[in-house]
Amino acid sequence: MSAILGIISHQHSTIPESYGSNVMDVMSSFPFDSFNKWEDEGVFLSCLHQWITPESKHEPQPFYDSERQLVICSDAIIDNRDELFDRLQIPHSMRKTMPDSQLIILAYAKWGEDVPKHLIGDFAFIIWDIKEKKLFGARDFSGARTLYFFNNKNFFAFCTIINPLFTLPFIKKSMNEQWLAEFLAIPTMVEAVDMNATPYQSIYQIPPSHCLSVKDGRVTVTRYFTFPETERLTFKNNEEYEEAFRDVLNQAVKSRLRTLGHVGSHLSGGLDSGSVVYFAANALKQENKKLNTFSSVPMEGFTDWTSDDYIPDERSWIKETVNFVGNIEDEYLSFENKNPLEEVEEFLSVLEMPYKFFENAYWLHGITSRAHKKGVKVLLNGARGNHSISWGSWNLTYEYYTNLLKKLKWMRLNQQLNEFCHQHRTGKSIVLPYIAKKAFPFPFGGGYKQQTDQNSLAIINEGFSLKTKVYDKLALYHMDQFGVTVKGLNNYRNWYYQQLFPWNKSGVAGTKLSLRYSLWDRDPTNDIRVIRFCLAVPEEQYVAKGIERSLIRRAMNHRLPKKIITNQHQRGFQGADTIQRMQPHWNEFIHELKQISNDSVLKEMIDMKKLKNSISVLEKKREPELITKDEYKIATRCFIVARFFHHHF
Repeated sequence: MSAILGIISHQHSTIPESYGSNVMDVMSSFPFDSFNKWEDEGVFLSCLHQWITPESKHEPQPFYDSERQLVICSDAIIDNRDELFDRLQIPHSMRKTMPDSQLIILAYAKWGEDVPKHLIGDFAFIIWDIKEKKLFGARDFSGARTLYFFNNKNFFAFCTIINPLFTLPFIKKSMNEQWLAEFLAIPTMVEAVDMNATPYQSIYQIPPSHCLSVKDGRVTVTRYFTFPETERLTFKNNEEYEEAFRDVLNQAVKSRLRTLGHVGSHLSGGLDSGSVVYFAANALKQENKKLNTFSSVPMEGFTDWTSDDYIPDERSWIKETVNFVGNIEDEYLSFENKNPLEEVEEFLSVLEMPYKFFENAYWLHGITSRAHKKGVKVLLNGARGNHSISWGSWNLTYEYYTNLLKKLKWMRLNQQLNEFCHQHRTGKSIVLPYIAKKAFPFPFGGGYKQQTDQNSLAIINEGFSLKTKVYDKLALYHMDQFGVTVKGLNNYRNWYYQQLFPWNKSGVAGTKLSLRYSLWDRDPTNDIRVIRFCLAVPEEQYVAKGIERSLIRRAMNHRLPKKIITNQHQRGFQGADTIQRMQPHWNEFIHELKQISNDSVLKEMIDMKKLKNSISVLEKKREPELITKDEYKIATRCFIVARFFHHHF
């Protein structure tokens, strides 16, 4: 909704006019409906405003509350408005037109620095308290909106994006080696574990779930929210869990439909986006509006090379959902002649940092661009559903049965296995030995052995890892060169929701693409109310009746097509045509990789032995299944890091 920026002089001295104008000039490359500033002695605040919600139209930003002597720059959509209106006793005559920024001001006036604890939604905001000469800001629990800052003895400066800050003469651009070490050492899709840091030495970010206070030159960053130990929900039967599931997800979806433009949604052939689309399409129907859906499909001429476990072209599955749910205007985008190599430079400019989702960048960018052209202002997705609404994979099912056996809960295990065997047309004589080996591996003579001889996607040079002591740091977060070291899926899930870094990637991409295209990317499966509910649901609900991801399947039965509900063995595979898309530029790709492998600067940071091995594999093969190989992932990550290092410093 907004890009916010500001400069504070710690000495309360006049800020040169060029400082503010230069920062605003860079920001003006984004589309905007209004672009205003507010100035006082030693304070410059500005807001590039994009109208997303009905209340934001003609909203004054920055907003100066003369009665309370507060000024706010807000990049926010607040979802619990009705609750806040009641708690703040705001007159009904003011509620319909009150912008979210003014609602935050009133909440701050009541709760002070505890205000972010009371807000539900996507937000990053800064409040200047004129009386106290204090600045306060916060970022929502999952970091859906970004907020960066710089501080020295003379100035504090902040901005939604990074590059405008480098127009200020007192901020120099240099690489943050510690951040880069984390990026290179972490084998998963996570960029870094330190959520205060950025790729730039002098630029910091407010981490998700944190607030910031600046007074008398001192900057304090404090965590205001952690998911607490959740008391287990106890309902009478399965039907009550299913109804409660639908209620909380429906609430999360409906609260995200508030917009003055069209509503769109990503849509695949699966359960998560399908469930979001179901509730959105039905809610919009009551307003005589249609839901626009956007789906990425393979390019023309694609030959399916995948096994029967995968669905690279989900069109027929998506059509099932579209026709079953109704009130949907669907669109299928193949992005002919687009390939991820051509997107690298553009995406690095958008994100202002390296990324690891090489094969997904072009279609994520393309869908956002297409949605903008159709007048979409809110673009829904179900990206976080795997850890919330559709928790309960096969691995969790087997883990649950294993724990029942370890605890000698024979009756419950027998009941669960009866349901599992009936569902999958197998027998306990086949399933039970497998579970027994997992529960008690030693008595079976080593018949069950955990796989440990795995490869690592870490691409950091050993000397660089020792210099930065990066693995010592990762160990504090239960990570090593092979990934997360937390054992047990339920333990992993609890760990996951205590961390800050799993959210950062989507927050960065969502914020910066939304600014580029003047729309807001929103995920109901990541709603804090949904997550709290899902964490409180008993484990057995996710594996009930021997069904993988049981709760969402049962809750959405008769609301999504039977084909989608009953599919437990096939998964969508987006980007399966990536190698085919890269073919016309393959030789240039290999040539640039070879240049990188001989780069005298990068060899101090990147494991060139791994890269050269990857190049030798990629030179020999161009088969489409390369996308699943470690060598391909290593090569593309090195490619992106090299482009970022040489083109952005």
